[in-house]
Amino acid sequence: MAETAYREQIDARRITQIREIIRQLPQACGDFLRAIAVTTGTFTRLAYAIDMRTFFHFLQAERVAFSEKRLIYWTDADLARVTQSDLTAYIEYLTYYFKDEDEAADRPVKPLVNHDLAIKRKLCSLRSFYDYLFKNQRIPSNVTALVPLPKIHEKPIVRLSAEEMARILGQADTGEGLTEHQRHYQRLTARRDYAMLSLFLGTGIRVSECVGINLSDINMEENAFLVTRKGGNQVVLYFPPEVASALAAYMEERNKIEPLPGHEDALFLSLQKRRITQRAVQLLVKKYAAVAAPLKPRISPHKLRSTFATNLYNATGDIYLVADVLGHSSVDTTRKHYADMTDARRRMAADYVRLPGAEDELPEDAGMIAKPEQPVT
Repeated sequence: MAETAYREQIDARRITQIREIIRQLPQACGDFLRAIAVTTGTFTRLAYAIDMRTFFHFLQAERVAFSEKRLIYWTDADLARVTQSDLTAYIEYLTYYFKDEDEAADRPVKPLVNHDLAIKRKLCSLRSFYDYLFKNQRIPSNVTALVPLPKIHEKPIVRLSAEEMARILGQADTGEGLTEHQRHYQRLTARRDYAMLSLFLGTGIRVSECVGINLSDINMEENAFLVTRKGGNQVVLYFPPEVASALAAYMEERNKIEPLPGHEDALFLSLQKRRITQRAVQLLVKKYAAVAAPLKPRISPHKLRSTFATNLYNATGDIYLVADVLGHSSVDTTRKHYADMTDARRRMAADYVRLPGAEDELPEDAGMIAKPEQPVT
């Protein structure tokens, strides 16, 4: 019940944000977001809403043809006036711009920079919106289909080595290598931080799944816990003995804390005795990783997830198992992100294929002889 309440609070907050945004936009934007409500989560719809707000604010501020009419009065005919040239200018705009909210705030205006992946996502949001309008015969054509998406160049997956894993856990346990200021807080949260990092490295859960875990979700007898996946589906995952030991040590401390009302069942608490936030966990991982893996400056909870996934794949060779444990709906996602071949695995290819030696007799049609008992993956 507490987990449901937590999820409902998050969804309610996002729905409120979505409604605030669409009040500033053409009516068609609200129609689109309500139409996809059944098939998408609140996080996805909020991202769409933010992307559409960015686009329409750009049109009003940067394109003369759209500068006079307030956004809330735009009709479908106005939306159909967007040209390929407008979209090309928007792509260039996204590489460096300023948020409208910052201009009105009493703080320095911070520029925003988008690279290819972020630009592609924003364009995909517009494509979905205009595709909805076109399929519902509200506009004569979908101009966004004429604009090519940026080509994304695959980057190597960043993960921790075995030595770096040991160091990051050691930092959480002892505080060695941290500044005196950092060690002051580390002493207060050592067991919590160690248990949290162990859980990431031992199960591969997402940061959103981690902060949503409740005390009632943990079964220490079975070394299992209930996790709420993206979209709200719940599954039971299992953790290894090392994670069980870390959790047991933290639970002793956690049971002595009296949380604030509404946070009684949360597993991981902040020093303010509230359910810890995703941002706090991200900063926590960054703090320890800066010492444990200084040459890998962008270590995040997702990188710990990648570390777990790679270790599991290398140990089992079972991409379907990895996909299931990670909660991926498609094994292609897992293969793309986690199953890149290491140098050691490439070297294994030499053991799978044999060329005939000079002393061997070759059948006329033989070119290569592969071991039949070895599976090809």
